Amino acid sequence: MEHNSTFPIKQNELDMLRDEATSYLKSVQWEQSQRAKNLDNKDKDESILLYLSRANNGSNVTVTSVSKTVLALKKRLLPESVAIPLYLNQTLFAVQEGLTMGIWIKDSYYDASGLSSLSENKSALDRAGKREYESKMHTATAFMLFATAYKILHDLKPYASDDLSVMKQKFAGIPEVSLLSPLKGISCQLFYYDKYLGHPEIIKSDKDVIDFTVVYFESLIDEIQLRKSSLEYTETIVDRAYKLENSDFAIDGWNNAFQGTAKSVEFNKIKFEEIVGNRHAKHFARRLTERMLSYDFEAQKNPFQELGGFMPVFMGYGIPGTGKSMLIAAIATRLKEHCDNLDIPFLFHPMPDTLISTFQGGSAEKMVEWMKPLQDPTRLIFAPIDDAENNLQERTAQGVSAGVKEVIGVFLRYTEGAYAVNYGNSSIGLFTNLPEMLDKAVISRVQGRFKIDGARSEHDFLDQDFLWWRKLQDTMPGFINMDDPEVYQYLADQGLARSMGEILKIVEKPTEERVLKTYEKVEKMHKEDDHMFYATLYKEIQHIFPFFSSRDVRNIQSAISLRLTDFDLEEDWFENPDKYFKKDYQTKLDMLQELMKANMKGLNFSDIRRQEVIRYLDNVATIADTDFKRKVDERINQLNIEAEARDKFGNG
Repeated sequence: MEHNSTFPIKQNELDMLRDEATSYLKSVQWEQSQRAKNLDNKDKDESILLYLSRANNGSNVTVTSVSKTVLALKKRLLPESVAIPLYLNQTLFAVQEGLTMGIWIKDSYYDASGLSSLSENKSALDRAGKREYESKMHTATAFMLFATAYKILHDLKPYASDDLSVMKQKFAGIPEVSLLSPLKGISCQLFYYDKYLGHPEIIKSDKDVIDFTVVYFESLIDEIQLRKSSLEYTETIVDRAYKLENSDFAIDGWNNAFQGTAKSVEFNKIKFEEIVGNRHAKHFARRLTERMLSYDFEAQKNPFQELGGFMPVFMGYGIPGTGKSMLIAAIATRLKEHCDNLDIPFLFHPMPDTLISTFQGGSAEKMVEWMKPLQDPTRLIFAPIDDAENNLQERTAQGVSAGVKEVIGVFLRYTEGAYAVNYGNSSIGLFTNLPEMLDKAVISRVQGRFKIDGARSEHDFLDQDFLWWRKLQDTMPGFINMDDPEVYQYLADQGLARSMGEILKIVEKPTEERVLKTYEKVEKMHKEDDHMFYATLYKEIQHIFPFFSSRDVRNIQSAISLRLTDFDLEEDWFENPDKYFKKDYQTKLDMLQELMKANMKGLNFSDIRRQEVIRYLDNVATIADTDFKRKVDERINQLNIEAEARDKFGNG
């Protein structure tokens, strides 16, 4: 589902609503429902639920004041201090800002959905009009509460404890949520929020206030997500996004970026040396990890992005059994070890196998949920998609499910376009045995690609065996009664290469027939070190492969940039993070530029350009050919089956 537009939320418009938000914090009135009152009378008096249900002292309507409760908390927690403690202050401010955002979103929905004019003519509405008015009122209230909670989480989540399980155990849920009107919605939520804050068991320290607030408003978002399917007139919510100016805060329908971001998936620890062969893949993976680690959390950008050496989307491809899963684990292992060492938060975020849903729209929703955490600038994120051809296969192929199409739609939207926020801290890796089965638009998003080809030399096969029998040797010394190679030391070839130049065979000419023909034709028209050579080559290639586009040219450019930034970070930078990793953004950029200049001394731009262009065009041709060949084979197979069936039928 493509969004039509993104609307700005202007700071000066929020400023005008802040007084209204503050007035709610000073005082709201709420009458508890009987159900909420009778929640849990079986428990002892200390029960938090009972405490909440007795909140009115017998009278029906209660006036509560969050700001008074916060002052009382301050007295209880820090009796000596004059100023409101830091976290209390921060929380109060975040809740006020959340309410202000909610009011703005509600006003915006009123105008967009036509609720404003219904409100003005309320007395003249017929039955259908009244029903529409009430229905839109519910939706406006739900969206306002969602936006309020979402903004509060955005502002407080970075300061909350990593582990909120203790607070979640104390928390007994939100007794009721009112969607009758915006005023009732806010009053009901602030009433229970306030009651919890006043409970001595819940808040025992200044930090608890932030932790509790995050748990409470996460729970409110869950409550609203449960109810959203029963809401009507939501078109103006789901078909647009709102972005706060001068901020990374955005509201995109009901999507919740904080869902599922907390946990990193477990993985088996594997070192690169334990993977046999795959020199190109290992080199690429090592460069990827060094580049991600250079991300600057203060500036929220990566110096390698400026140098052109960062890949938000890359692809590893090769025949089955060559070590794709091991490579994924090795990249995660390396990133995790360095992150732990540098005290950087890391998220290993593989795409789940259960993404494609049978419900219409379900796959898109799951995919958005999976991709949202990739926009979190507060940690490094590695997001592999193993067997990528399952979820991202060519949309035009026969029998491709609606779910796959939804998933691809979301993938494309989040990797380029209005939603593609790329800070340089996250990278998606597509791993596949069948690159030709991937959707063309998906492949065109890939900015770095490498072959996973497993063992390739005698030494590789020797090492693969060595890794297996070494375990037997350790448990039963002397059992392996065979001779070692005379000159080769085990695993010597499995170390990491210094640069791509070491790995790549120097390519002078394309290997694919049609590309070679075109290449030689263009050579007769222009010299290889003329810029015009490449312009003409691309135009000619487009005649053969109509899907070759500007994006392919950009991908070639980024492959060349990758070669120019193909240098090692200094060893002692890892041992002494203060020398590089802990420096500010500009210093890191300057240091990398120095390394880059030193590295480029041995390189020749026109050679590198030629090599990368040839490699890319060969790759395009191979993928296109394999796809065509597979379709032909399938068709021949089908015709053979039909012919055989006709024979049998005729003879029967």
